[in-house]
Amino acid sequence: MIQFSPLRVGALARLALLTMVLLAAIGLRAGAAWATHIRAGDIQAKVDTTANPNPRRIFFKMVLYTDRVTSNVDEARVAIFFGDGTSSCAGGVVRATKRLIPGNADTDVNIYYFEHTYPSTGSFLVSYIGENRNAGVLNMSNSANQTFFISTTITIDPALGLNRSPVLTAPAVDRGAIGQVFLHNPAAYDADGDSLSFKLRTCQQVPLGVLGTVGPPCPGATGNNTPAPQICPNYRYPNDPLVTPGTAPVTVPPAPVGPALFVINERTGQLTWNAPVVNGIYNAAIVVEEWRRTAASKRLIGTVIRDMQIIVTASVNLRPTITIPADLCVVAGQRVTGVVTATDAEAPASPQTPVSLFAYSGIIPPATFTQTQTGPPTARGTFNWQTNCSNVARLPYLVVFKAQDSPNPPSPTNPILIDQKTWSITVVGPAPQNLRATNLVSSVRLDWNLYQCANAAQIYIYRKVNPSGFVPGPCDTGIPASAGYTRIGNVAPTATSFVDNTVPLERGQTYCYRIYAEFPLPAGGASIASQEACVTIAGRAAMLTNVDVVNTSTSAGQIQVRWTKPRTSAPGGFDGALSYVLSRGEGANPGTFVPVRAPFTAITDTSYVDTGLNTENLQYTYRLQFVRTFGGSVPAITETSPTATSVRTNAVPANPAATAVSVTWTYNVPWDNTAQPTTVYRRTGRTGPYVAIGTATSTATGGAYTDRDPTLRKGENYCYYVQTNGRYAGFSFLSSLLNKSQEKCMVLNSPPCTPVLALQATNCDSLASLQEFPGLSQRYANRLKWTLSNQPTGCDATIASYNVYYRPMPTGAFALIGTTTFPSFVHDNLEFSGGCYAVQAIAPSGVRSDTSNVACQDNCVFFKLPNIFTPNGDAQNAVFRPKNNSPVRSIRFKAFNRWGVQVFENTTTSADRILINWDGGGPVGESNGTGAKVVDGIYYYLAEVEFADFANTKRTYKGWVEIIR
Repeated sequence: MIQFSPLRVGALARLALLTMVLLAAIGLRAGAAWATHIRAGDIQAKVDTTANPNPRRIFFKMVLYTDRVTSNVDEARVAIFFGDGTSSCAGGVVRATKRLIPGNADTDVNIYYFEHTYPSTGSFLVSYIGENRNAGVLNMSNSANQTFFISTTITIDPALGLNRSPVLTAPAVDRGAIGQVFLHNPAAYDADGDSLSFKLRTCQQVPLGVLGTVGPPCPGATGNNTPAPQICPNYRYPNDPLVTPGTAPVTVPPAPVGPALFVINERTGQLTWNAPVVNGIYNAAIVVEEWRRTAASKRLIGTVIRDMQIIVTASVNLRPTITIPADLCVVAGQRVTGVVTATDAEAPASPQTPVSLFAYSGIIPPATFTQTQTGPPTARGTFNWQTNCSNVARLPYLVVFKAQDSPNPPSPTNPILIDQKTWSITVVGPAPQNLRATNLVSSVRLDWNLYQCANAAQIYIYRKVNPSGFVPGPCDTGIPASAGYTRIGNVAPTATSFVDNTVPLERGQTYCYRIYAEFPLPAGGASIASQEACVTIAGRAAMLTNVDVVNTSTSAGQIQVRWTKPRTSAPGGFDGALSYVLSRGEGANPGTFVPVRAPFTAITDTSYVDTGLNTENLQYTYRLQFVRTFGGSVPAITETSPTATSVRTNAVPANPAATAVSVTWTYNVPWDNTAQPTTVYRRTGRTGPYVAIGTATSTATGGAYTDRDPTLRKGENYCYYVQTNGRYAGFSFLSSLLNKSQEKCMVLNSPPCTPVLALQATNCDSLASLQEFPGLSQRYANRLKWTLSNQPTGCDATIASYNVYYRPMPTGAFALIGTTTFPSFVHDNLEFSGGCYAVQAIAPSGVRSDTSNVACQDNCVFFKLPNIFTPNGDAQNAVFRPKNNSPVRSIRFKAFNRWGVQVFENTTTSADRILINWDGGGPVGESNGTGAKVVDGIYYYLAEVEFADFANTKRTYKGWVEIIR
């Protein structure tokens, strides 16, 4: 059928004669130019790969799918627009081949090859206008009078190398049945290994058509060679209820009952329509984005827009079911073999038929897929792929398998139906082999076999102290941070050795190494890590052995620090001038260290008493450095020993009756205190001798002991300290390292009574009724009050202060937020009102009570949007934002014009002071002529809100807003 556009005939009557001349010049009939026959298509691109390539010369391939049943038009010549202000002119590109889609007798596949040399680098939109779409497309108006528009964006940049656009290997015309899930996958592949992502978009058309767009130097042309595409009139996605009035589209099993879905997986490209409800023809467009990854970022370098067609029929036929292998990971060089089976569904009105199996992927060839059985009952095929090093990639390869039944004969009520699934195959690099480590006295030499993948980019070298328990799995590439290794260097993939002299290696330490290969971007990827190779450096480093508290005082405390002399296996001993630097820091993990005195210049000095310390209240950490200095410009060599802390002891009543004392201690030392018992000492009163009262086994970081001596008396003063007994394994002369803690004195009294906490609840209804909340300067405040209970029995009600703790969620660790002497507390300046609190009472002696009950409240859930805003430059009501809302985690917002065209989208989070924050901006085509702003009028919105309550409540708000300037 041939149709004419009344608009074109009326508006372009003055061009009629020119049109006929042009059509005659290219050998086409006038009416055929606007025939209704185009179903689907896409454009592919690659740079010049000839012997002497021009980086600005691009080769293209366009695949067009045309209707051979309702139209006899032959699309032998087409017009292409190159995106740089030039075109091929009308009919300037000749079709190369034409064939049927396998298994589909109603659709031709037309292939066109063309090329273009661009004047410069940059991004260009290559496009095609076809006249016209085939008739009867349900989800747009009057498709027979709508042109067909597809495009591909390319980027010419020397930094990208010989880049190729994504290739869509599966046909763009597919079939579905009413009440059955429809599946389609374009089987996209990027030969350069760029990352691909997928999204849906509306179908487009160009009202001016080919002749209205073609410009000079084409003969008689009056356009500008730049198509101005628009969304097809009244276009809606196929699942929109307005497409099928009177028949509400819904989902079918296995999905739960609900509104019909039309979605695409952004990672795999799998399109799912669950489910069609009306027979007919539908079109949808898929955007395939091409992302180039670099070491620091990713960059969008191209897009391919495929406009595809779905033919839905009311069918008694049931689609087949395909079964594919589980996703897998292989090492480059291994052969991948997978068996694919399919069974046609069977019903009284739909007997089983033979099933044809198809495989689509960029790795076919060299991979192969061969069908060996068609069934019924079971169709079977085998996939084979011999992988190699060039296949290593960070992302998996995708193979789309399709099963297609064969009703005999096919008809509108008994059409061909398909099932399809996607198989992911990840290829990783083989592990480097035969890693060996050799001690070179002051360095370590690593050797390994030549890496078998010459295309690797580099080999990374990692080191750690002492062996690791890390065992990589079959698909675990690289070396995770959790394994404890540090990267120390990298070499070319052709290297087979590395000398570790990056830092002075400590004598007596065991160093372990692993290596792995990384592959070049954009495909990336990595190898499995090598086996571990370890070596022990001869000699011995200087080692701290004692941090012994000699005197406990707030200002005159003393700690004796001892260490061992370093040893070397080098002939003649150490070279250079030798010294020690002993430094001290406060706490168990100090951020800074301060030298306790000038460097020790005598190598025999291995002991120092540090004085003037607050050992009563502070724990100290010591660091020892062995320094070798040389004359001239030779840099000094500094070896730093592992740090060691003093032992810190605490003592508190162990029970409410005050009949026992709990003694605990902590430390962080490089020697082992667990193999030999720690001795606990006690003194009664503030003066007098200490007596050993027992021993306990310490852990790697401390220990505990309960003094249950029946002679303990309530109200009496008792003082405690402990002495640890440590050792260094493998050093017999370092087998009894005695270190005392500071003295800890306390009064044996009952513990403080436990507080009972109450939290004043936020009035959500009151906040929700406010005209505007929160303002830009408003914050929440939570008010706490508590009383003392009489628990535990016999507790002490004499309280010096209270600690207040908070956590933002019902679970998790509490954090101290304040201390007060009053039985109340205000937690203010809060973004959220939700959270949990607890209180702890502290006696004058420093003893703490049990923690109070936990008092929680959730964040409110309310949200209100206005229906007008005025972005007119007066800074009043200038953006669209919530009038009233409780705390949110995020808002995904979309705005649409009256035609259903999306004009704005963003996502704001709790980190944004203004939520949504739409200033009336919009895309080109919705502009009012003063910039990228939408015109005044009514707009419809969709706001998907995730609230910050404990349940992460999600709600969707729909409505309208008027823009007035």
